[in-house]
Amino acid sequence: MQRYYYANSIEIFIKQNDLEIIGELSKNNEFPLEQTQRNAWLTQITILKKVLQAYQGKIYFEYSIPRMGKRIDVLCLIGSGIFILEFKVGEKEFKSNDIDQVVDYALDLKNFHETSHQRFIIPILIATHTKTSFTTISQTPQNDKLLSVIKTNSQNLRSIMDRVLAFIDDDPIDVSIWEKGGYHPTPTIVEAAISLYRGHSVKEISRSDASAINLQQTSDTISKIIQITKENKQKAICFVTGVPGAGKTLIGLNIATLHIDKSQDLYSVFLSGNGPLVAILREALTRDRVANAKANGENFTKKNVMSEVKMFIQNVHNFRDDCLVDETKAPLEHVVLFDEAQRAWNLEQTQGFMKRKKNNPFFQLSEPEFLISCLDRHEDWAVIVCLVGGGKEINTGEAGIGEWLRAIERSYPDWNVYISSRLNDSEYNAQEYIARLSHKKDNLFTKDELHLSVSMRSFRAENVSLFVKQLLDIDVDGAKETLKGLDGKYPIVLTRELSKAKKWLKEQARGSERFGIVVSSQAERLRPLAIHVKSPMDPVHWFLDGKEDIRSSYYLEDVATEFDIQGLELDWACVTWDADFRYSPSGWVHKSFVGHRWNNINQIERQIYQKNAYRVLLTRARQGMVIVVPEGDIDDHTRKPDFYSPTFEYLKMLGLPVI
Repeated sequence: MQRYYYANSIEIFIKQNDLEIIGELSKNNEFPLEQTQRNAWLTQITILKKVLQAYQGKIYFEYSIPRMGKRIDVLCLIGSGIFILEFKVGEKEFKSNDIDQVVDYALDLKNFHETSHQRFIIPILIATHTKTSFTTISQTPQNDKLLSVIKTNSQNLRSIMDRVLAFIDDDPIDVSIWEKGGYHPTPTIVEAAISLYRGHSVKEISRSDASAINLQQTSDTISKIIQITKENKQKAICFVTGVPGAGKTLIGLNIATLHIDKSQDLYSVFLSGNGPLVAILREALTRDRVANAKANGENFTKKNVMSEVKMFIQNVHNFRDDCLVDETKAPLEHVVLFDEAQRAWNLEQTQGFMKRKKNNPFFQLSEPEFLISCLDRHEDWAVIVCLVGGGKEINTGEAGIGEWLRAIERSYPDWNVYISSRLNDSEYNAQEYIARLSHKKDNLFTKDELHLSVSMRSFRAENVSLFVKQLLDIDVDGAKETLKGLDGKYPIVLTRELSKAKKWLKEQARGSERFGIVVSSQAERLRPLAIHVKSPMDPVHWFLDGKEDIRSSYYLEDVATEFDIQGLELDWACVTWDADFRYSPSGWVHKSFVGHRWNNINQIERQIYQKNAYRVLLTRARQGMVIVVPEGDIDDHTRKPDFYSPTFEYLKMLGLPVI
């Protein structure tokens, strides 16, 4: 795939006719060409032909960043530096959003483009009409050859580039080798949804290195299952497993975007019972579509776009309710992708809901069995794809994956069942039901491609989820060894002071990298730290809004619980640990705060939910995290120091550095 609209050696670029350059840019432009865009290109060309006279190297216009769904205005390879030039034509000031934008471009190359990893990257923001420049040339505090953003006008650009080239000391870049470098991004789920909805393929926005089973391979396997099922006029259910952050949700979104045309019989829908995730993805796609339409001179209202997006991403409960209206009519979709399928409700939870909310006291199906029955109404064919996370049940009444298999065995023996080769692992609690199906069915198929074994959430270190598992399982030796293997690439630090944690987060994050505080929904005694876990927060604002919005995660005021953040991620997280989940030499102690005191949680199911809540919280960060275990207060019977100190000492013993 060509990642740019125009590229040439600097020497040829300077000699080439401006209209020829504009012609090539226009030919490769994927959007209607506005006069403002044409004028901006002409301004950039004019400025750069003067600035680059003394240099040799290569220049690229509109260099694609698929993960972000955006393009760098101009990228130049000169000497040993990669210059990222973001022009704001006509601007007289440097806006914070524009600064973050150019830093984000630089970070994308630094983190995801393999031949840029070890190179000096220089982000420069050019406000063409400003009279001031901020020309301090230095590396960022991370000291990883990414320079702090330089803000300048067009008149000073040449002198700045001279000074940068004198500052950086490295071997010259071989352009041919640099261009062959692989691009292996790991987008957030929000970035991925936007890119897929725009028409990018999963291959463009995901890693494809040898250490991971390619997401494209898993997507292709599911597509083949759908095609075979359709051709043979059968029904099939498919189970995709994976470690936290491996890309299960991304797989579901990819299949759904491939078959988004309601008029086709392959039309698919992405379902989730995760309310915050559905709301955030819908809002993100809507905002992006409206912004692009506005930029291209199109007239789309947010209401119209949102109604379209709602057909693509649905809350599973809304889908269920639609199917209840007419219990004989097949849904419009032949393919349903159910995210976090293990969280579907069991029989008791579904019955209780139907009796209370739907005035139906005679309902006799669990949520998995009812959803299968809805797709079974199709006379020809149907496919359900269950995206399954292990150890993720965090709510009372969540059935686990066994209920899906039990429903197939009990009521739908003619359905083909495709399972991941890892569905037998203990964390999925499905061994008994798989064994029963294997004895009774000749249409059970096991496929290695349906398991995603490597976390894509953290592009810095793949074994974070393993470390968290070992930490929670109190596997001290294993956790110590895994932590050593992270080798500083994924920092995890420990502190007893929330103020130090906030400072650390702000020092680590660059550009628009998102950070925030996450806590257990049972963390009732963090109020002295100004953390009110029951205080309402809006996940849409928390995850999507910018640094200037007090409701956003950046402000470090509102906090997210496991219910708000499951299925989503931050770049940097602060996990604040309360006394609801306490370490002791004999194992974890489970507590809930009721009234004025902590009570024991004795029910095994609730203990599992609580442990899983901390598993969710500890696996949300893509780049690193700080864990805060408060000191407690000797004068507060609800926050005694010995409620907290054993947990702190345990984490410290594993090797986490204290700040």
